[in-house]
Amino acid sequence: MPQTIIQKANGYVANHIGDFHSKRLESLCELKLSRVLKRKNPYLFKAKNILTAQDLVKTLLDAHLSSQEETLFGDFLEDLAIFINADIYSGRKSATEGIDLEFDNDGIRYIVSIKSGPNWGNSRQITKMREDFKRAARVLRTSNSSVHVNAVNGCCYGRDSRPDKGDYFKYCGQHFWEFVSGDPDMYTEIIEPLGHKAKEKNESFDKQYAKVINQFTQLFMEHFCTNGEIIWEELVKFSSSKERLPRKLGF
Repeated sequence: MPQTIIQKANGYVANHIGDFHSKRLESLCELKLSRVLKRKNPYLFKAKNILTAQDLVKTLLDAHLSSQEETLFGDFLEDLAIFINADIYSGRKSATEGIDLEFDNDGIRYIVSIKSGPNWGNSRQITKMREDFKRAARVLRTSNSSVHVNAVNGCCYGRDSRPDKGDYFKYCGQHFWEFVSGDPDMYTEIIEPLGHKAKEKNESFDKQYAKVINQFTQLFMEHFCTNGEIIWEELVKFSSSKERLPRKLGF
């Protein structure tokens, strides 16, 4: 494997990882307390015996950010995989619904759905992916009846000890990155440049994070606390009541 693709991959990461950090910070700056409260389970946090407003706000915010960051970074890794594959196999981002990448190798047309990790979906979502694979394969065979199509669910990290799923293959972690690049070491080569300016970017994020924690805690205490005590009934009503909430709540 020529060293040039590793250099190109590293260059791509260094040039684009800032986009991930920018989107992460932008999302945090635009976040509203009401949005976080409505999307998380108040019963769970009561069961965990959280007693202070700041602890509750921090737990809610961290849960929200973790889910959001997984999505943002999954998109980044998907773009990286397509970039690498395009350089090696002239692959391209697919315009077909449910398919992220298409490329040819050894006379086979590969259609690939890229996910972050191996445990990405429930049975309904996996059924939907299978249907997308079948639909895409039919379209390809309509234009070229002799084309041999292989469907692949690629996962950017993790393992799967049984990659052959019958009607598609599931390649995870090292297996996936070798599949898109031809290089068995690609999965470790890309880890180092991901830290490009990470300290600088995270300092900006941490400063805004602390600001949001303080702001949200103050707002939470104004709306959901009395005499320093969390009023759980009001919190449950906010997230779950049948009554329509006022359009402008101020938070």
